[in-house]
Amino acid sequence: MAAITMSGLTKVYPNGVRALNALDLQIADGEFFALLGPSGCGKTTLLRTIAGLEVASGGTVQIGDTDVTGLPPGRRDVAMVFQDYALFPHMSVRDNIAYPLRIKKVDRRTRHGKAAETADGLGLAELLERRPAQLSGGQQQRVALARAMAYTPQVFLLDEPLSNLDARLRLEARTFLKRLQRDLGVTTVFVTHDQAEALALADRIAVMQGGRIRQVGTPVEVFRRPANTFVAGFIGSTPMNLIPATVRDGGIDVAGAVLPIPETAGEVTPGESITYGVRPEYLDYSPAERAGALSGEVVVVENLGSSSLVSLDLPGDAGTVQVVVPEGDEPQPGDRGWVVPKAGRALLYRDDELVAAPIPAQPAGANR
Repeated sequence: MAAITMSGLTKVYPNGVRALNALDLQIADGEFFALLGPSGCGKTTLLRTIAGLEVASGGTVQIGDTDVTGLPPGRRDVAMVFQDYALFPHMSVRDNIAYPLRIKKVDRRTRHGKAAETADGLGLAELLERRPAQLSGGQQQRVALARAMAYTPQVFLLDEPLSNLDARLRLEARTFLKRLQRDLGVTTVFVTHDQAEALALADRIAVMQGGRIRQVGTPVEVFRRPANTFVAGFIGSTPMNLIPATVRDGGIDVAGAVLPIPETAGEVTPGESITYGVRPEYLDYSPAERAGALSGEVVVVENLGSSSLVSLDLPGDAGTVQVVVPEGDEPQPGDRGWVVPKAGRALLYRDDELVAAPIPAQPAGANR
């Protein structure tokens, strides 16, 4: 197994499109690392450049102790699982799994034995003689993973491997994939546009936009402490509320309500225009008037099952604020409501970047 180090990695296509812009990124040995971002952000290009399927225009890629920037894909010791699984339709499951070993000129008995062993570990033992067309989407996904595993590479590269599954299978496959990677301990880079997948699976996440990395951190860090308004608005099943505000003496004027300066904020200046950010999950809703709370008219109530997402129109040009309300406490459109941030959950942004107080250092051994 091996770490991956990228330095100044750049990819410019002949038409002038800059897909990767001087990226510096380190992925630890054995880490499950997610590349997350909207379509066109460069995440798949980055994955393909690690694999050698795209040639870097500048910078370097190192896997373990080896600079692989100029090496062809077959010499990088990586295995890739594609979005469409890329199984050979004329081959059996056994032969699909064994194919990378066949390319390496491993003898037939050995590669078929390895295919059977790998298939058994993924619940495919009874399907070895079937063709891909005779398999469900979840089974095809496991065959693609088995093919990568049988090769025993230093690095797994997964390009949205769950996107073709239905919602139920995706949840099952997500749990299976996390357990599999933990058991194997292989460095894994996982590309997805689905933030729920990234938050659930990854040890760390790189959030990308326009060929750049906007933030790298653990799922908890990027969810609770987004480094900029792009990450704040992208991460989460519902985007963070980002409301224009003004700093006052001793507080923040948000849509006519004066709220405390968040504990998480760095230095701010009275009269300064900033953006007040708080997630819908971190707001408390009240149907009765409360001092120091944002007030607005309920315009939309969306049922989420065990809770509801309530949207309130704020006064003036402040826009809309969303709050998650427990099941049974939902207001009705047209009601007046008040919301107040939970302690320690609000953030401030200046020029789209987080205005953050330093994170207190933990005592030695605190995480042990």
